[in-house]
Amino acid sequence: MIIPIDRLDSGTLVAIIDEFILREGTDYGLEECSHSQKVEQIQEQLKSGQLVIVFSEAYETVNIMLAEQFQQQSLEDSGEE
Repeated sequence: MIIPIDRLDSGTLVAIIDEFILREGTDYGLEECSHSQKVEQIQEQLKSGQLVIVFSEAYETVNIMLAEQFQQQSLEDSGEE
């Protein structure tokens, strides 16, 4: 289930983004960015719809993922029924 970013207060949104950034393996390309730059980049990608915040009811977790990836996963999940 996608959580619209406008339904989250700013503190919660930043906490979700921080957790996403701090995960091992998160890659931002060839250039190193400061933490605040990474937060800004992710916020812009969320606003543009390139990224989405997803709540997994099965695992009761929140994740940030590419919108395209979420759509593909949703299609695959609906085909399993």
